[in-house]
Amino acid sequence: MRQRSSLLLLSSAALSMVLAFGNLAQAATAEPRPTAEKPVTFTAGDVKSFSGAFLAARTADVDHDYTNAIALYRKALGFDPANLEIRERLMVSLFLNGDFDGGLKEADALKDDSSVDRITKIVRGLAAIKDRKFDSAKKILSYNGPNDLDKLTHQLLVGWADVGAGKGKQAIATLGSVKGPDWFKVFTDYHIGAMALVAGDINTARQKLNDAVTNREAVATAPDTFMRAVMALARLEANAGNKQKALDAISVADQLINNYAPLKALRQSIEKGEKPAQQITNASEGAAGVLFSIGGALNRQGAEDMVALYLQISHALDPKSADTLILLGGIAEKLEQPERAIEFYGKVPEDSPMRRISELQLGVTLSDTGKIDEAKRHLKELIDSDPSDLRSYIAYGSVLSESKDYKAMAENYDKAVEVIGSLPKPSDWSIFFQRGIAYERLKQWDKSEPNFRKALELNPDQPQVLNYLGYSLVDMNLNLDEGLNMIKKAVDAKPDDGYIVDSLGWAYFRMGKFDDSVTELERAVQLRAGDATINDHLGDAYWRVGRKLEAVYQWNRALISEGEDVNKERVKEKIANGLAPLDNNPSTADRGQADPVQPAPPAPANPDKKS
Repeated sequence: MRQRSSLLLLSSAALSMVLAFGNLAQAATAEPRPTAEKPVTFTAGDVKSFSGAFLAARTADVDHDYTNAIALYRKALGFDPANLEIRERLMVSLFLNGDFDGGLKEADALKDDSSVDRITKIVRGLAAIKDRKFDSAKKILSYNGPNDLDKLTHQLLVGWADVGAGKGKQAIATLGSVKGPDWFKVFTDYHIGAMALVAGDINTARQKLNDAVTNREAVATAPDTFMRAVMALARLEANAGNKQKALDAISVADQLINNYAPLKALRQSIEKGEKPAQQITNASEGAAGVLFSIGGALNRQGAEDMVALYLQISHALDPKSADTLILLGGIAEKLEQPERAIEFYGKVPEDSPMRRISELQLGVTLSDTGKIDEAKRHLKELIDSDPSDLRSYIAYGSVLSESKDYKAMAENYDKAVEVIGSLPKPSDWSIFFQRGIAYERLKQWDKSEPNFRKALELNPDQPQVLNYLGYSLVDMNLNLDEGLNMIKKAVDAKPDDGYIVDSLGWAYFRMGKFDDSVTELERAVQLRAGDATINDHLGDAYWRVGRKLEAVYQWNRALISEGEDVNKERVKEKIANGLAPLDNNPSTADRGQADPVQPAPPAPANPDKKS
């Protein structure tokens, strides 16, 4: 299946990896989330009992409606003030809703509750650092448990408490002797470097930041922390008058993470002879950075609540941190809270090198809220302000795709290709891929196919391109063997992608290999339940192998499942009359019997919405 793509510019696993242009492009082909029916919402005024308040609060909590959850948990506490479970959930909801002071009040009340001391110790310690009560912070943050992540987190926070107390040398010495798994090193190197900067020890700062920047494993382990280390080192060298060394540090990161916009802005600033200020200048911002480092490293599908908790607490201590705001916005996107995401993106400071990133994502998110014209205007203005920024064309193209304006989408990517010029880089593959999709939707295959093949030339193993081109070749009966081989290669790369497995099943169907088709399409239905096109395809395959009752069942499911690209009138006709008998060429007999999903290219920043 050529899946509908939906782009989240900034919320893939980690900020810096998503902002890398190549990975941004991969996010552009991520599968969409099924749209759930809007749940029934109860407010505190609707419930009259403890059980009613508790159940309604849990429902709101699960739906990430924290404002309502907080009111309902408080209503439940009115019935049972001593209920620790309710108070624990209230505390977490307050933090997740961005109310640090309210959450801290509950954390103080729960400080002797061992079931939540992992949270209460951290927030109480951070509050003490924020209030410059550094000795108290160290006592609160002491940790002797077995968990490596908790050990690292507490030791880094204690180090920042020492820095705040004027004991920078002690903090550096203590952290330098920390024992733990290999992945500790990127965190300790960066934070020791940042501590040394705050303490005025430039030599140690330079050494430790260099260690972090040259740690190639750091890019995979903690890309957000790696990028902070690069930018801190570049700022250090620029402020020391070592302009070339500053640019060299940026070049190291450019080789590993391509087109990271804040690095581009920092490079331009340094080239002008400016001396940019460091991101972390005191203990409170340093402690916030610890929570950002851990949250960014944990940021992956299914961990949104934990990551949001760390990042919201970090945001409370350092409210102007742009990368924290952007990651929070990305998580809100994943949780289908576009208005909340827009709020986070809008808070990124005007003078931040990440402001343009937040503006791009804000434009895409406006589209998600249905404000298509506003999104188009916003993103077009961003393109006009910097025509060389390829990410702007991807963001704008995504909105054009969602509004099915494929002519404008093709023109948009034509301009992007002009910007690329005659020597495209491997990271430019997605521009050609998206241009190919635009022309395919315009039914101009003579213009579409060369772009798909160019994308594969630049990135030969890219599974989404292999899947899209292979599916197209098979579906149009142009080159069945080549198309099938492309799809098989895509399945090998992403065996759990229901859309790509569907492509393989449909390829077998078009080739008349109906038993093989059933096998793959049954697997696709399991991987991607509730997709109308996959149900439709499986119905066709069942019909051809004589399982007609099951075929009708799958077609009926296609009518009620998600998928706007299924021709429902054609499905109803199949339910009534089945498929036409096969002639001697099974690859053409069912042409048009099941309409494949035609992807609508990028629509934004969650890397995913989100795969």
